[in-house]
Amino acid sequence: MSTPQSTDKADACVIIPMYNECENAAAIIDAVMALPTVFDVLVIDDNSPDGTAGIVKEKIAQYPGRVDIIEREGKLGLGTAYITGFKHCIAKGYEFICEMDADFSHNPSDLVRLRDTAIAQEADVVVGSRYVTGVNVVNWPMGRILMSYYASKYVQIITGLSIHDTTAGFVCYRRRVLEALPLDEIKFKGYAFQIEMKFTATKYGFKVVEVPIIFVNRVLGTSKMNTSIFGEAVFGVIRLKWNSLFTKYPDYSKK
Repeated sequence: MSTPQSTDKADACVIIPMYNECENAAAIIDAVMALPTVFDVLVIDDNSPDGTAGIVKEKIAQYPGRVDIIEREGKLGLGTAYITGFKHCIAKGYEFICEMDADFSHNPSDLVRLRDTAIAQEADVVVGSRYVTGVNVVNWPMGRILMSYYASKYVQIITGLSIHDTTAGFVCYRRRVLEALPLDEIKFKGYAFQIEMKFTATKYGFKVVEVPIIFVNRVLGTSKMNTSIFGEAVFGVIRLKWNSLFTKYPDYSKK
């Protein structure tokens, strides 16, 4: 299959938050640009001191109309980065809006599978799942695998979600989901943001589908994961479930 040309109109955009990703920024953008299905790229850069934004701007010049960047003043949290990106992509009229890490832990070629699954299964949210067919994680320390896996199991128990990988950050949304959800009311800023988005989408009656992916630990750059992120998830999920008991959600399952 031929590489898509810049004149093709993308109906999909992938949002890639970046902070100090100078080793990966150019390569991840090039990989998305080479996909057989046209995806645009939106980078959210939180004032990386390593020159990440400058590298992205070189790619903007190389791929005119296909790559964009929003530069923020500092580290404001993963959740707010995605919400900023969601609003931008909605305004641009994309039908499919995806999330992906910058460090190649998510395989860019799987973006095509996520979008195709949304179309084939008429899904509103498609999750690239590490755990739907077992544990598909490569080169993580065993302690981190166990923490991540059982964190998702914990979330399932507390919230009642049937999603196996509740903390997954590789997701494709249809625009109608992001137009419907109260994005400004999403409370979590760290990785618990991913849980809250899936939980709320499910409560709104949107169809969520998981597809198996292989998650590979980053080779270049430094992980942004820390214990406070998991602390937010552990205690925040209880509040999320409790608050939901007193909330009436609109039903989009038949719309």
